[in-house]
Amino acid sequence: MKIYSTKENLQVLYEDNHIIVVNKRVGDIVQGDETGDKPLSDVVKEYIKDKYSKPGAVFLGVVHRLDRPTSGIVLFAKTSKALTRLNDLFKNRETQKTYWAVVKNQPPKESDTLIHYLTRNPKNNTSKAHLKEVKDSKQAVLDYKIIQKLNSYFALEINLHTGRHHQIRCQLTAIGCPIKGDLKYGFDRSNPNGGIHLHARKLVLNHPVTKEEIKIIAPVPDDIIWKNVEK
Repeated sequence: MKIYSTKENLQVLYEDNHIIVVNKRVGDIVQGDETGDKPLSDVVKEYIKDKYSKPGAVFLGVVHRLDRPTSGIVLFAKTSKALTRLNDLFKNRETQKTYWAVVKNQPPKESDTLIHYLTRNPKNNTSKAHLKEVKDSKQAVLDYKIIQKLNSYFALEINLHTGRHHQIRCQLTAIGCPIKGDLKYGFDRSNPNGGIHLHARKLVLNHPVTKEEIKIIAPVPDDIIWKNVEK
């Protein structure tokens, strides 16, 4: 059964006057698109408006996105000053993002750095990984390590060095390890909730205003496989 985020059940991981960080559920869409479904950004605005009895429109800046079928950390700016500074932090890759993924096949190595060149197909909204640079490709780099061997699956921890479209999904498929539930990238069956086992687990960054280091960890979805990874 799908449960989407609402202002009543929003999972807030961190909040102050400048930023708010939430744990996105599978199926939540971060920003509005052609589906017309209510985006997470609107839900967060409603939450802020309610919590602080704010009159008028609530400012909320979208700093980054997560694919709809994934779960985990999404950071929003509550002020324009914070938004400008956070945009710079993400653009200059001064944040550390860690993901967890569950895959069916064992990766070739216990840990490795993957370097591919990705091309994007806007028609079917996918990316393809190439070992060498090709026309219109962008370099994609990530590190992975196996953190747990489950009965039928392997749990990986992934650190991104670049932020490309569907990068983790695409690069793991390129080494024969599609993410559980990810039909778009070669997994053989979907998950009951329509999501995939990819979770934005940890975010480390310097606060855009106080400059103090913040470390945020997002609990995994309520799912037996994820719970075994989190043990």
